[in-house]
Amino acid sequence: KAKEQKAFKESLKKGDKVVTIGGLHGKIAEINEEDQTLILEVDNHIKLKFDKSAVSMENTKVTPEKK
Repeated sequence: KAKEQKAFKESLKKGDKVVTIGGLHGKIAEINEEDQTLILEVDNHIKLKFDKSAVSMENTKVTPEKK
């Protein structure tokens, strides 16, 4: 399980929809590999900075995409 989580965090890219450990849903707007942080867009033009380790899972695994 730990290997899966590490591989998931290493595969994150701009545009991915994710959920943080605290339950916040957002889309990755930027990733800074240097300091291991990312910027999540949580609403129109509202962006928050998180440690990369705060990402829990991909959002599509929680809520299926609407068609």
